[in-house]
Amino acid sequence: MATDPSILDTFFEECEDLIVALTEGLTEMRDGAEDDETVNAVFRAVHSIKGAAGAFALDELVGFAHKFETVLDELRSNRLTTDENLLRVLQRAGDVLADLVEAARDNIPANRDQVDPVLNELQAFLGDEDDQPEEEFVFEAMTLDFDNAEEQSGYRVSFRPSHEFYACGHDPELLIKALNELGSATTSVDDTALPDDFGDFDWESGYLTWTIEIEDLATDLGILEIFQFVDDLCDLKISPRDTPLTPGAAPAIELEDLPDIVQTTPIEVAPKDEHPPADTPPVEAPSTGPKADAKPAKRNAISLRVDPERVDRLINAVGELIINQSVISQRLEKAAIPNSSDLFADLDDYKLLAREIQEGVMAIRAQPVKPLFQRMLRIAREAADGTGKDVAIVTHGENTEVDKTVVERLADPLTHMIRNAIDHGIEAPEQRKAAGKPAQGVLTLTASQRSGSIVIEIADDGAGLNRTRIRAIAVEKGLIPADATLSEQEIDQLLFAPGFSTATEITNLSGRGVGMDVVKTAITTLGGRVAISSVPGKGTTFSITLPLTLAVMDGMIINVGGQTMVVPISSILESIRPNTSDISRIGLHGELLRIRGEYVPIVDLADRLGHPPDKRTMTDRVLLLIQTETVPQCALAVDDIFDQRQVVVKSMQGNYGAISGISGATILGDGKIALIIDPDAIALNAAPRNFEEEALHVAAS
Repeated sequence: MATDPSILDTFFEECEDLIVALTEGLTEMRDGAEDDETVNAVFRAVHSIKGAAGAFALDELVGFAHKFETVLDELRSNRLTTDENLLRVLQRAGDVLADLVEAARDNIPANRDQVDPVLNELQAFLGDEDDQPEEEFVFEAMTLDFDNAEEQSGYRVSFRPSHEFYACGHDPELLIKALNELGSATTSVDDTALPDDFGDFDWESGYLTWTIEIEDLATDLGILEIFQFVDDLCDLKISPRDTPLTPGAAPAIELEDLPDIVQTTPIEVAPKDEHPPADTPPVEAPSTGPKADAKPAKRNAISLRVDPERVDRLINAVGELIINQSVISQRLEKAAIPNSSDLFADLDDYKLLAREIQEGVMAIRAQPVKPLFQRMLRIAREAADGTGKDVAIVTHGENTEVDKTVVERLADPLTHMIRNAIDHGIEAPEQRKAAGKPAQGVLTLTASQRSGSIVIEIADDGAGLNRTRIRAIAVEKGLIPADATLSEQEIDQLLFAPGFSTATEITNLSGRGVGMDVVKTAITTLGGRVAISSVPGKGTTFSITLPLTLAVMDGMIINVGGQTMVVPISSILESIRPNTSDISRIGLHGELLRIRGEYVPIVDLADRLGHPPDKRTMTDRVLLLIQTETVPQCALAVDDIFDQRQVVVKSMQGNYGAISGISGATILGDGKIALIIDPDAIALNAAPRNFEEEALHVAAS
């Protein structure tokens, strides 16, 4: 029978959660956390993937996971000693397991050149005792084989509801009735936990333990289905009915790994990891959900999977709601209704409601960058192995949330940048020692939120950029004239020129002249920007600045050369009406704004965008003091400020391509289109090259 595609999709979605838990656990182990809970969490994640994959006959995935979990079982049974080599192999095995899940999802063959070496390394830890052909542990979907079914006398179910069980509205009677429908059953209750003194009775505690013995029941699948939604709300044990009720009885199953979809999950009899007595084999149901997380405290968290297309439709509807709010606002202004009218109070309520809806919808799309960072860790490890370098990867801000679309489209740019950092930035161990550095290099990934944007930094402690060589290669390739005068920042930007490469030979990582230009294009398409900071001998940092959301933003509505435009509020520090004494001239046409004892360049936005020059002096205009990632501060000269409002961002890449100084467009309440200014691009392209020296000269004169 063909597998339901929706169930298969659910399996792969839940595998993503399990891979996250697996990666977290392996990272904790690499960082020195060798406690039993961490190892067990890693084991449960691998075991759950294996069990659920068996239901869909994913043989390669099951085979590798079996070998992986066997090594983990040896480790948690103290038959293997944790050392650097074992941790390295386990981490590589985690990467390969994630690749096998992706290959199964995309229905492509596994890369045996990557799988087989890791399998051999895992087998080396086991010796010959577990060297079995993979076919022996391939599961058949929904095939239950109980040879001793006739001898099975049923099951004993014992559960003690917790306070949360009752608080959620569950009733033990309903569970007991459902169990009675499975077969002839006998129910008893243990009330010995009840307090002797009625005054000590705690109404929020569960004192009663219910025991139900079910006869003539060959499997416990029906029991698992009944308790699948309350297993973490009660102390639940299931054991064969003939198990003695003594402290030394065989271990009973605890449903910590109960799958979300029991109907599609195979039951594995007498798993090796439990080591039960031969006469009373327990039954374990592998988990296919996030309950195998390395953090047991999160098991009560409730999550809801939503089709991304539904979220996108909801976001579009919110965008139309915000546009409609602008339409109503402008019509009220044109109607010359007094400000004291109740309509304006109602409109303010409408604005607040629209903002709350917008923030709520965007929160649905927001997700932490942790899965992306974990994927990048795998890329970094592969690049380090490929170059023979010893690199430690450090991450910060993994829980920083960003729009899901941004996360998905960041994978390729980050891959290029990390590979370049390891291949070109971090030196070989011998070179690092000669420079007085530790043999092990450090690559740091950091995510943070700043002024309404997300900033991702890729920093290495390598040799830094060789600007002399970069310039020479650019001249050789004809990218710049030989007599060009460039600042350090402009030389750094040559790295993003199409076809630029400093590699002397073509490898799997670099040398083909593509990569960094792709990075800049991808980031610009997202409405972001990338900056470089490098110190020779100390290292290089690439900073990617992106909008938190691609849909809605707060903007300042301005007038420039008779055109209505929008400046993002997140980049504006303040608006200024300057006096004559606040303005200083620099060069033939440049002007500086003096503010709080400092000088910042003034950028005439109309002139920068190609409008006829405004004949008004700066004292008759409005200056917007902005701060960007590449230029500390500058002042944008605009004609007027109209309003501050939320705007719906529309991309222009598909119809018009990249426009320097413009990041997108929006639809105003009157139906007109307004361009959204990119303050960073405006400031970067218009600021004086030697501004710092010239500003100091002005201050001294």
